[in-house]
Amino acid sequence: MLIIGIPGKTLTDDDRIWLSAKQVSGVILFARNFANRDQVTSLIDDIRMERPDDPFLICVDQEGGPVQRMRGDFTKLPALAQLGVLFDSNPKLAIALAEEHAWLMASEMRAIDIDLSFAPVADLARGNMAIGERAFHADPAVTSQLVQAYARGMHLAGMAVTLKHFPGHGSVLADTHFDVADDGRGLDDLRNADLVPFVDGIAAGAEAVMMAHVTYSNIDTLAAGYSNVWIQDVLRGEMGYGGLVIGDDIGMAAAESIGNIAARIEAHLKAGCDLVLACSPSIVDEAVTASSHLPPCDAARVESLRGAVAPTWEGLLDNPKREQIIARLAKHCPETCNK
Repeated sequence: MLIIGIPGKTLTDDDRIWLSAKQVSGVILFARNFANRDQVTSLIDDIRMERPDDPFLICVDQEGGPVQRMRGDFTKLPALAQLGVLFDSNPKLAIALAEEHAWLMASEMRAIDIDLSFAPVADLARGNMAIGERAFHADPAVTSQLVQAYARGMHLAGMAVTLKHFPGHGSVLADTHFDVADDGRGLDDLRNADLVPFVDGIAAGAEAVMMAHVTYSNIDTLAAGYSNVWIQDVLRGEMGYGGLVIGDDIGMAAAESIGNIAARIEAHLKAGCDLVLACSPSIVDEAVTASSHLPPCDAARVESLRGAVAPTWEGLLDNPKREQIIARLAKHCPETCNK
């Protein structure tokens, strides 16, 4: 039920102990784990060897723009906000490029055996300090169309879709990495705005939803990832969602409202999360110890997020579709680069 971060570019003895724990369902990689494609591919292979018989997830945040962990040989992807800007002048092209952006991102990750990039951001671009240009657009209807296109592209590349950060992180100013965030709007306001891309993304087949560490105080006193109201009543009950629910990083400042690491894990699971992120290696030992008595996430549910058959890196480079997409993105989103 834990997805953990590891400290470096090779596995240590401590890492191997963490990976052997049955309650650890996966690893999330960061820039600290990356030097180049060959190195990170070897690291992924080593991680796989530690858990050869279990469904096990290798994850990353490869959104594009400011959040892109894999560089070097991998395409420098434009921020999603660039697609939103393009939508305002050419909606049809923006929707096509959103699907292509997703296919390119997911294909490159699958080619090195990463199962899951936590994407797309379905939050609205309404000024949140943590979200910023990671979000497509301020308009729920526009965001919804681009989210659905992004989901199509990821699925075409054999990658499951993770909508984040439910029920919507974009409309509150505070950055939950560093501060507590409280959104005081009512449920009807959220239904008409922030929830729209999530409803449509789920209809498009999203396999996972990541929760926000935001408290919506007119709805529940608990942050969304700790909230039965949000997970059980709204997400699963009202919206009919049956996929996996992922709790965002328990090391973030806004996650501290519930107590220590053990309390955060317990509260996420009690509310209905299937998986919980422990991204900083400084908290992983405590998280693994605190969850040692708990059953692992159901193997079939973990398996549902595993990547499908993927090309080799060489095969991907030989695919003319990749170069065509890079050229189209570079033409319309100048941030794009394959160097």
